[in-house]
Amino acid sequence: MVFAAAGYVLYNPGWGVLDLDVETGAVESLVEVTLALLLFSDAARVNVRELRRDVGLPVRLLGIGLPLSVLAGAGLAAGLMPELPWALAGFLGAALAPTDAALSGAVINDERLPIRLRRSLNVESGLNDGMATPIVTVMLAIAASQMGEAGGSEAFQAGTALRELGVGVLVGAAAGIGAASAVNWAARRAWIAPGGRRLAALALALGAFMLARAIEGNGFVAAFVAGIAFGAVLAPEVAQVARSVELPELGGEVLALVVWFLFGGALVPIALGDLDARLVLYALLSLTIVRMAPVGLAMLRSGLDRSSVVFLAWFGPRGLASIVFALLAIEALGEGTDTRRAVAAVTLTVLTSVVLHGITATPGAASTSRASNAQRPPKSGPAPAASSTGAPLTEPVAPTPEIPDRSMETR
Repeated sequence: MVFAAAGYVLYNPGWGVLDLDVETGAVESLVEVTLALLLFSDAARVNVRELRRDVGLPVRLLGIGLPLSVLAGAGLAAGLMPELPWALAGFLGAALAPTDAALSGAVINDERLPIRLRRSLNVESGLNDGMATPIVTVMLAIAASQMGEAGGSEAFQAGTALRELGVGVLVGAAAGIGAASAVNWAARRAWIAPGGRRLAALALALGAFMLARAIEGNGFVAAFVAGIAFGAVLAPEVAQVARSVELPELGGEVLALVVWFLFGGALVPIALGDLDARLVLYALLSLTIVRMAPVGLAMLRSGLDRSSVVFLAWFGPRGLASIVFALLAIEALGEGTDTRRAVAAVTLTVLTSVVLHGITATPGAASTSRASNAQRPPKSGPAPAASSTGAPLTEPVAPTPEIPDRSMETR
């Protein structure tokens, strides 16, 4: 948030000393590359082999909770802001559905919480931005037709966007599988150094994105699918995925600082200029009912206690992905009245999320941990014998398995 504050002070249209147009080609390229690296590194870090052991909760969150959140967010936008085109309302629902890995870091790494909850939040924040990207892309394409920013009918723009998504999936899958297979083959023959694996991952992320764009495909989807394929095919005895994707992740983190700067300088003034009761209500409901009701429905008969379900439902911070989607909306639709309204809603929701989820992360984790421990059945049997020093003799307890830390503080 330091970079967001700096952007607000230095790049503010009213008094800032810097002058930068967010609709320029350089800013557009920076935002797009940032999102591509973010999607690739988050997707690659999801351990598919480990996820198979406990796939229930992540599937519920992503397969039921995410679609319902998108629909609820779009419906809320259409109800509170009926002046918006329906596609722009759909864009709002999709742009604010993904959760942020960086803002979830304090919870994901809090060992007081049950491992199932932490793993579920980790997987959700790693995959939901990639799953929301196709919806954002299609909604922006239709909105561009509705608002006169693109030629062709709504059906034509939607069909074009869907075709681009299909091309992106094919390019990403082929590139990810091919790159991981090549690294496996070279590593087994000692033909590639550890640093070379990191360079290969960076080249894959950027290559899949640019190749898909070159053949009129969706580069974001290509980067996301390439990350999933690379992480799934890379042999664990050859290289650790977390180490291999350090370079694209670091590149994304550095560029994310610039995005946060643009957020403070370009988006926050828009939100403050359009601020009214409806925007505030939308932001509050987006962080509560729109997220919590779908997650609550998704967790029915999941075996989780009530406190754990409430914590999963509440802790869905919005962050970098939503900001990038807002910047892409400005690039695709211009800075008209409707676009400013939608961007203001995204910006105010992210600002509110940073404050509320930041305040409640640690107390919420502690409360959920206490409630979960209280509901565990007490252990039966005689008390453990004591040693000569008075300490109980107990069998060593295996350490809690660690979750790879995908959350660097800048995202």
